[in-house]
Amino acid sequence: MLIHPMPDPVAIHIGPLAVHWYGLMYVLAFALFIALGRVRIRQPHIAALGWKKEDLDDMLFYGMLGVVIGGRLGEVLFYRPAYFLQNPLEIFMLWHGGMSFHGGFLGVILAMYLWSRKAGRNLFDVLDFIAPLVPLGYACGRLGNFINAELPGRVASADLPWAMQWPGIPYPVHPSPLYQMLVDGILVFIILWLFARKPHPRVAVGAMFTLLYGCARFFTEYFRTPDWEVVWFGVPITSGQMLSLPMIIVAIGLLIWTYRTRTMATPPSKARAS
Repeated sequence: MLIHPMPDPVAIHIGPLAVHWYGLMYVLAFALFIALGRVRIRQPHIAALGWKKEDLDDMLFYGMLGVVIGGRLGEVLFYRPAYFLQNPLEIFMLWHGGMSFHGGFLGVILAMYLWSRKAGRNLFDVLDFIAPLVPLGYACGRLGNFINAELPGRVASADLPWAMQWPGIPYPVHPSPLYQMLVDGILVFIILWLFARKPHPRVAVGAMFTLLYGCARFFTEYFRTPDWEVVWFGVPITSGQMLSLPMIIVAIGLLIWTYRTRTMATPPSKARAS
């Protein structure tokens, strides 16, 4: 059985300033967004749509706000409303961890809506462009959860080679943040990146990301201790699965619709292009 390394959550001290690993993971996620974005804008079918490096910097600013504000509000509203109602100041203590992907997902959509209006682009074209840039950033966030010893998994057999002794838990558990980093993050990235290398109808790439992530998260939730769960027809459904089900259903509907209509992406409006 493995033992959680329990590293110091503070990576470095710069004078009185403490730089936390969790914060560094977000810096790495945003850096990966820029790096992958610069590769993506060189793909022929993307370059033909007039994407520029300056767009990446601009979208990153909007996206950061969407991730941080939406992710934190999602954690507050979806997972621990009673706790934060009693401890409202902790809403702002982001270095303690606690960010909801589903909240961040909605926050980014709203942020990209605002950016697309400013840039004269179709919102769905923007979401199709950024979708392959997201999963590795998500993986960084889950690595931050692991470093902080957050989101422990369900009970695991001590015979499981990677079962882990988690801080404060007397029995072996599944290292669920690592599962989600590998499956929801890295595996989804590989599949989506390969899919997005070729042109597809508008909405297809964004919908494929939504479907892949929803299915991956629904699966990995079986190994994670739920924040809360309900029972449907005798089957327990966790909070993460409840929030992922609408993603799966909507994504399937969008994929069916987009491959029937086959509307393609377009360059920015003439007002922006001029």
